[in-house]
Parts: sequence; C-alpha cells; structure tokens
Amino acid sequence: MAGREDSRLFQGRPSSDHSDERSVEEEDALLTGQKQQQPSSWAKWREIGLFAWAVIATALVILFAVLYQHQQQQQTSTPPSGGTGGGGKDGKSMTGKRNLIFMVSDGMGPTSLSLTRSFRQAQTGLPIDDVLVLDHHLIGTSRTRSTSSLITDSAAGATAFSCGKKSYNGAISVLPNGEPCGTVLEAAKRAGYMTGLVVTTRITDATPACFAAHVNHREEEDSIAEQEVGEGPLGRVLDLMMGGGRCHFLPNTAEGSCRHDDRDIVDLAKKNGFSYVNDRKGFDGLNFGSGVKLPLLGLFADTDIPYEVDRRNMDDVYPSLDEMARTALKALQDATQDSDKGFFLMIEGSRIDHAGHGNDPVAQVHEVLAYDKAFASVLEFLDQDGVDGVLVGTSDHETGGLATAR
Repeated sequence: MAGREDSRLFQGRPSSDHSDERSVEEEDALLTGQKQQQPSSWAKWREIGLFAWAVIATALVILFAVLYQHQQQQQTSTPPSGGTGGGGKDGKSMTGKRNLIFMVSDGMGPTSLSLTRSFRQAQTGLPIDDVLVLDHHLIGTSRTRSTSSLITDSAAGATAFSCGKKSYNGAISVLPNGEPCGTVLEAAKRAGYMTGLVVTTRITDATPACFAAHVNHREEEDSIAEQEVGEGPLGRVLDLMMGGGRCHFLPNTAEGSCRHDDRDIVDLAKKNGFSYVNDRKGFDGLNFGSGVKLPLLGLFADTDIPYEVDRRNMDDVYPSLDEMARTALKALQDATQDSDKGFFLMIEGSRIDHAGHGNDPVAQVHEVLAYDKAFASVLEFLDQDGVDGVLVGTSDHETGGLATAR
C-alpha cells in the first residue's frame, strides 16, 4: 500500500535524459577511485563570465545608490530661492533659533488617560470614539527607572529627564555618588536661552527642582528655594517661575512660613532682579504675559495650588495651569523676540500624582483634563508662533496603581 502511494507521488515528474548516465558515472568513480571526467573549458569560461557579470552588476547597483543618496542630501541642504535656510513646517524659515517646551504629567499612567477619556465622554455625552488632545500625540514611552528601587519617584524620574542620568529615589539632579549633574535647563541658559518653570505644586517640589537645583534629597526644599533664585555656583539660571510653595521663601518669623530658618528668600530674589507676584490680582496684572517683567517669581499658594476640581470654584484666588502656561509662553516669546536664541520652558501637571497617592479618581480626572487643556494651548502656541519649536510631553511614573476593571 505504501509502495503504491510513494509511486503515485512521483507520477508525472519528468526525469532528466542524462540522470541514468550521471548515476552510472558517479558509481564507477566511487568503485574505481578514478575521477569523473572534468567539464569542458567552455563550461569553465561560462561560469567565470557569469560570476564576473554578477560582480559588475552588484557594483553598479551600489554606485547608483550612493549617487542617489548624495543627490538627495544636496537637495535637502540647498536653501530655496530667496531664502536663508531650508524650509520649515508650514513654510517657516529654518534658522538657528528654536524653542523647547517640556511638559510632564506627573504620576499619570495609561489608565489615567483611559479613565479621563471615559469620564469626559459620559459627562458631556460625547461618542465613544472621542479622545483627548493627548491621545493624538501618543508616540512612545520613556524609561525613568531609579537606581535604588524598582518603583521610581518624581526626583529620580526628573533627574533622568533633566540630566539624562539615572539616580536614586529622592535625588535632585545628583548622581548616586552625590556628584551634581548638569541639567538641560542650565545648559540652555548657558547657551543664551531664556528659561522657565510652571507647576501646580510647590515650585521647590521634586520635578521643578531637578531642572534648577542640586541637593542630596528632595526634602531639602529650603535650599532648593535659595538655588532657584540664584544662590548657587551657577548663579541665576531661571528667568520665570510660577506655581505654589510660597512658604519656603518666607522667613520662619513670617506668617505662613515653613522654612527652618529666618532667611527671606523673596527679598533675596528681589535683590537678584526678580519681580514678585503672590496672588490672583498680581497674576491678572501680568496680562497673560504682555505685562511681565523678567525675571519673574510668581508664588500663588503657601504650598500646593488646590486640585483643579476645587480650584475652579476658587478661580478668583488661584490661576489655573493653562493660564500660567499661556502667560509664560507669551512672556518668554516677547523676551526672545529680538534674540537669535529661543527659550526652554518646563510645564508640569503636578497634582495628577497627588490624586494617585490619595486614590482620588475625581481629583485625578480633573487634573488630567487640566493638563490636557494646557497641552492644547502649547500646541496652539507652536502653530501660531513664527519661531520653530518642539513640544516634548511625558510622564515620570504612574501613581497609585489605578485600575478601571470591574
């Protein structure tokens, strides 16, 4: 049975006319030890010719590829007629001037976005395919792990952002051996760029601190405040600060202070040239940036600015993240208008993290919505600004293990 099946497998398959002859020749060679008849000289030259043709064809393909790539590079680097550089997006002239806005959604993980998206759809009757502004710009993830723990905190995460180096939990832009590491904000300032920080926590909290200060542990907020106004080896590296944390700038003899000494850091800031605003009236006087005198120190709460779900009911007391972001963008835009350098601005949706720590989903979705609104404003600014700019937005870690499963 098996033999019949095997024979059917090969039915219809033609044999070479010379296959039997080859088999006999090979068998004789094996039995007698004599070499088989060598192929003719024509066959050898035929093989050599085919090999040479293959080598020449390959060389020609490589040559044409190199010439094409060189031509493409020349076309890219050649400025258009009448221009001074390559064309930028939307026809903007590409010059050396750039702006960089770095946005941090502190403590926001994928489930935070999912919950906020679903909440927004249900609250306002939107279709299920409606998404946040952030959803249109999801590209990848960043790695911010700590050197001391599997769970990263905001200090180690922001050190990874600002220095490009991994460090231990609690480290404010210092390496595991305690050595300070230079930050992107400090480098921008040294290169002639204007710089700024906008947050909704204390301006001395871990994330903003990692861009403009260096201490061994995040709890050293008194020292961070001093460095942020220019008391450090690099001098003043910040042109604009807005957020909370006023208590770390007031002497311990003043009402609302949380400092451990009697140093008046607001007074020190003024001596270093800062203008100072500390309430909603002063913020409104900034006129969304057109009334700003840099350098600016804006401290609008003793500690953290309240959660957005509460702040919106106290709008006459505290500015929102979106308002502060738009004010900072306008102020820095005007300040660099006549400069060949742009600005670096870090904007943080700070209290997404706090809502995660508190397992407070109501506070969290409103913090994410506030961050999404500020994100949209930054995109609008970049679209309308005449200077090329880049927005980088990322989270440092997730907080609270938020889950939305039933």
